[in-house]
This record gives sequence, structure tokens and C-alpha cells, in this order.
Amino acid sequence: MNPSPSPVIHVKCKPYFKLRSQVARVIVADMATMTGPWKVTDLCKAYNWPTNLAGGGVIAIVELGGGWVKADMDTFFKSLGQPTPHITDVSVDGTQNNPNQSVSSSNDPDYEVALDIQVAGAAYYAATGKAATMRVYWSQDIATAVQKAVADGCDVCSISWGADEAVWGTAAAQQMESAATDATKAGMVVFGAAGDNDSSDGGSTPANVDVPSSCPHVVGCGGTYKTTTEETVWNDNPGQTDGSGTGGGYSTIFPTQAFQVGAPPPPTGTSAGTGRMVPDVTGDADPNTGYDVYVHGSSTVVGGTSAVAPLYAGLFAAFGRKLGFVTPKLWENQQAFNDITVGNNGLFDAAPGPDPCSGVGSPIGTSVAALFGA
Repeated sequence: MNPSPSPVIHVKCKPYFKLRSQVARVIVADMATMTGPWKVTDLCKAYNWPTNLAGGGVIAIVELGGGWVKADMDTFFKSLGQPTPHITDVSVDGTQNNPNQSVSSSNDPDYEVALDIQVAGAAYYAATGKAATMRVYWSQDIATAVQKAVADGCDVCSISWGADEAVWGTAAAQQMESAATDATKAGMVVFGAAGDNDSSDGGSTPANVDVPSSCPHVVGCGGTYKTTTEETVWNDNPGQTDGSGTGGGYSTIFPTQAFQVGAPPPPTGTSAGTGRMVPDVTGDADPNTGYDVYVHGSSTVVGGTSAVAPLYAGLFAAFGRKLGFVTPKLWENQQAFNDITVGNNGLFDAAPGPDPCSGVGSPIGTSVAALFGA
């Protein structure tokens, strides 16, 4: 007789988006040196996106709340000269697409949903010239949503919700890692946002990392401040460990990973963990150089590491193949990324090579595609 599956341990997670109006740092835009906000298509060009790829990968997007409406999606993609993606809602546990149509607030998860769908869809089209196929998984548990996406044959999964490891606890984090491991064995690449509250991840100590991004079989996605002339670690509250900035650090649950070639050791004499380093990769996330999205009938600027996971998901879906556990190949080929060497996320500093603020760096799209024969 097969043993009964372990009961799902529910964890209260939050979405990792930031509205431009939420950030503390105020930047006067100098159009000679920066583009902020970015249209997704322009950001893809800045990251040297491949074009005319075969495509065909189905994108899974995990959402724990909020919703979307077709009119917003049609308006957004029309503004980019793109067709609206083929979007299917899937309820995993009774949770539904439930957009908030009456009141907007800075913590409204509709912004998360719009950001995920619009960034992933636009990034995919930029690489293929074709409308993306997406399945949005509505659930109260990330791991069960990932399992359903695997069962449905999705090729890439984007997760922009999470919480620090202390909130998850070891048992729930291990459940999430088990789901991610099974997903990669089935060929699905899993991307997870690294968090938006600097090195503390919003926790009670200066150093925490975020689940799911700390799971070894999830590609952890950190955030940068990217203009047309520079790219640095995203941190709008320098000197603080719990501000508006990219998550990153060392796991207290998952051990050091052999594939993380060149990762620096954790600093001594701090509250940092000693295990797996997060993030693996990074991309534009600062709301000051954020993304133009369309939600609740109007344009708005949104940032956060929530944007980075779907950006990579759109690119990898364009490769059109089940690639599975890609993280080791990314670390083995660091020349396919822009090395981020300036900035910090509170406790950790960027430096040449991999670091716990930006991983191996931001994508050089054509070079990343070449690693996978695309």
C-alpha cells in the first residue's frame, strides 16, 4: 500500500510587487541617461533579447489572490502592437480569478496579476513574434499549484509570491522544494521572485531569504535598478536591511549547492544563514525604473522582483522545449549575463562575479538562448 501523502502545510505568502508611489527614493528622470518606466519591449531590447525563436512553451503563472480582466489585457498588448496571449484560468483548490473592480490600493494583488501576465506575455512575444499561451493557477498554496501545472504539461512556471524562511518553517519549505524538484524532473523550469524587502526579507532579523526562491530547484530572481547607461543592485533605502530593495542572502534550510560556482561564502559574525545563496539571476525591478503595465483601466508603473520571474519565464518559454533543472547551466555560463558589481541590499554587497544581491547577473538574452540551442 502506498503511504498517504503528507498534508499540505499552508503558509501565508505575499506578492512581490512595488508601485512607484511606494518607494522612498525619488529620482528625477534624465532622459539622456535613463528610461523609466520601461515598456517591456524596450527592456527586452536593452537586454539583447533574441528574436524569431520557434516558441511553443506554455507558461504557468501562480497566483494566490487578485484577478485580471480581458479589457485590461487587450489594451496593454495593443499598446505594444502585440496580440493578447491565450490565457486560461485554472482553479486548483476553489480559488478563482477575482479582480477588484471598485477600489485600488497599494497592496491590491490585481497589480501582481497584471504584472505577471503582461511581462511574461510581452517578453515571450518579443522573442518569438507569437502570442503566448498561459495558464494562470489560482490556489492558496504554491506547491499544489506547481504540481497542477506539471500535471497539465506546462513548460515554464513563474512564481511572484513568497515569504521568508522563518515564516515557512522547514517542513513547508521542504514540501515546496519537493514540488519544485518533481517539476524540474518533468521538464518544467521554475522561477521565483527573491523578495522586495532587502536582506531581511521583511523578517525579524537583518538576514533572511525567501521561499520559494531559496529552494534549490527554483531559479531565484533578484532585482536591479536599470537605466539606459547603468545597472546596479535595487535598493531604495541604502543603509537599511528592511527597506525597498531586492531580497538575497543565504538559506538557513537548504545547504550550499555545488552548482553555484564561484558563490562567495556567507559573512561571519552575522545572523546570515550558511546554506544556498539567493538569488541565482537578476533583472530590472526598481519601481523607479519599473514597468509600464495596465490595470483597473489605466496605466501604472510597477516594479519588484515579481517582474523578474515572469520576464525570465517569457524568455525560457520562447525556447519551446522542456528544459527542467536549468540552474546549473546558468551558473556554469556566467558570461551569458551582465555582471552587477555596484550596490547592496542592506547586509550584502555586490562584487565582481556572483553575489547574494544579484546572483550571476542580468540576462544577455541572445547568449542565454544560445546556451539552450535556441
